[in-house]
Amino acid sequence: MNDFWTTVNRVITGAAAYITDERGRVLLVDPNYREHWSFPGGIIDAGEHPAQACAREVAEEVGLTVEVGALLTVAWVDGLPQVPYPMVNFMFDCGEVASDAPIKLQAEELDDYGFFTVEEAGRLLADHARARLMAATAARASGAIAYLPPTA
Repeated sequence: MNDFWTTVNRVITGAAAYITDERGRVLLVDPNYREHWSFPGGIIDAGEHPAQACAREVAEEVGLTVEVGALLTVAWVDGLPQVPYPMVNFMFDCGEVASDAPIKLQAEELDDYGFFTVEEAGRLLADHARARLMAATAARASGAIAYLPPTA
């Protein structure tokens, strides 16, 4: 039985927050360990479910306490050069915060943050994250969850 578990596929699981301000601009963070901006969020810890991880990561990264709402997207991301396994990422609707809300960045991981229009945000994100942005924006408007399969 132990041999079986050494052969199964492994994935990394992550959770992210879709947060907007009163003007509908999306909150993004600028990690100091990668080239592109991203959504507040991160890896799901052992014993956490995705919504718990989302709330924890938002609190850690930007110092906000948010209500984790509806699941907007589930994305399968594979083939990232810096990541040894495929990733499954859950993105939740974490509502609206005022653009002047007090943001306290996690200095060890983040260099900056900002609220951006969808168009501006799309230029700052990696391709796979840009697809999540578009899907999350549509899912929030429609109420339907989007699954993002891997792209070639």
